[in-house]
Amino acid sequence: MNWRSDTMRIDLNADLGEGFGPWTMGEDEALMQLISSANVACGFHAGDPLIMNNTVHRAKALGIDLGAHVGFPNLQGFGRRRMNIELNELCSMVVYQLGALAGIAAAAGYRVTHMSFHGALGN
Repeated sequence: MNWRSDTMRIDLNADLGEGFGPWTMGEDEALMQLISSANVACGFHAGDPLIMNNTVHRAKALGIDLGAHVGFPNLQGFGRRRMNIELNELCSMVVYQLGALAGIAAAAGYRVTHMSFHGALGN
């Protein structure tokens, strides 16, 4: 057998910034010490502008790739409830969430590298 000697690189990814206002969710700070990319909640299923901003700045400081974690507009159900939304409206909602994170990242001198769907939007 011919085995390659290079080291395998794996992207370790986590969903972050899923609190809202004074409520926190998860151990973002501890996770950020371990991951190479983060999916940041963009305000529809969880997160808010301040949490997004703080998460972006911390990701930048640690060199973590930044992704938009987009979901249905469903804070009470944490984005896990299916919603009957027209495709055009859904596309606009996704673009809106991407734009929110991209704008916060740009203001911090950083960039968004990927996107993931949350909850019912991804199922």
